[in-house]
Amino acid sequence: MARLILIETSTSLCSTALSQDGKIISYKENADRSHASLTAQFISDMLEEHGLAASDCDAVCVSMGPGSYTGLRVGVSTAKGLCFGAGKPLLAVGSLDVLVWNAITNNRLPEGCKYIVPMIDARRMEVYSAVFTPDGRQIRETAPAIIDGSSFSDLLAEGPVLFIGDGAGKCADVISSPDAHFVTVCPDAASMLRPAETEYKEKRFKDVAYFEPFYLKDFVATVSKKKLF
Repeated sequence: MARLILIETSTSLCSTALSQDGKIISYKENADRSHASLTAQFISDMLEEHGLAASDCDAVCVSMGPGSYTGLRVGVSTAKGLCFGAGKPLLAVGSLDVLVWNAITNNRLPEGCKYIVPMIDARRMEVYSAVFTPDGRQIRETAPAIIDGSSFSDLLAEGPVLFIGDGAGKCADVISSPDAHFVTVCPDAASMLRPAETEYKEKRFKDVAYFEPFYLKDFVATVSKKKLF
């Protein structure tokens, strides 16, 4: 199997992992939103711990979003730099896919689970979400959603649904169905392993020069209303 560098920076959690032969052999994380200063250092530390260089790895996989504009830019820029420098291919997986595999590999699914709904917080009562089957197959495309008491009622009418992600907590306050189960967690690099290995096996490599993250929303810069003088 492949040796992969895994990078997840789509939310407040900055995490990296190193995998070999289908197992995570090193993992680092920090939730202080210090992505720009920590991502490359984490990777350097992991490689050094195992006496490896980036050129000893088979590919670099980065989370492509949706999520934080700044976080995604840091992760993708770091991944591209590694690929250019070491001459290795670039892989990318969605941050919602990462949450789904966090649920599956950590046995978080409720009994009789019908659907998994991964959620990335998008501020206020909005989330980025999609719908997956319990075996990790996406059946509803990724889109922003405004959460209210009737959200996902069509899914809940069929049975237990797992809502997972850093956007799940706000849903727990407004969705009252007994079949709604909530796990508040950020996407993490270790949970990227399964989809990353699939991407590598099927050779779905990205163009290192032109690949861009999946933002969903355009970034809007705001101007401070405070008077400077």
